[in-house]
Amino acid sequence: MIAAPPPCVLVVDDDDALLGALEFALRAEGYRVCGCANAETALRAAADQLACLVIDYKLPDIDGMDLAQRLRNAGVTAPMILITSNPDARCRARAARDGAVIVEKPLLGDRLLREIRALTPPALRP
Repeated sequence: MIAAPPPCVLVVDDDDALLGALEFALRAEGYRVCGCANAETALRAAADQLACLVIDYKLPDIDGMDLAQRLRNAGVTAPMILITSNPDARCRARAARDGAVIVEKPLLGDRLLREIRALTPPALRP
């Protein structure tokens, strides 16, 4: 019997150090990770069976909520976590309207991992 591949988390952040750290941490938890430094790469990399989206709000080419909308328009239905520092009222309102959970930077402790687990359907958890 062939085992199913582990679930995939799409992580989009233009900070190379943070992206690398998130990829490492999520892989250590058993997730497959598709790390992207910008929206264009994320749009090309998005797959049907994503467990979760983790998207930085402040990307160089588009804001994270606009990227999420483009992914939704492309048929991606995975739950979303928006990571950002000091989200303003507009960002919070838009995230709430679009069903995104906000996890504030700096990413301390295991809050991001707890949110990924909480949002990921059981069938897609490692």
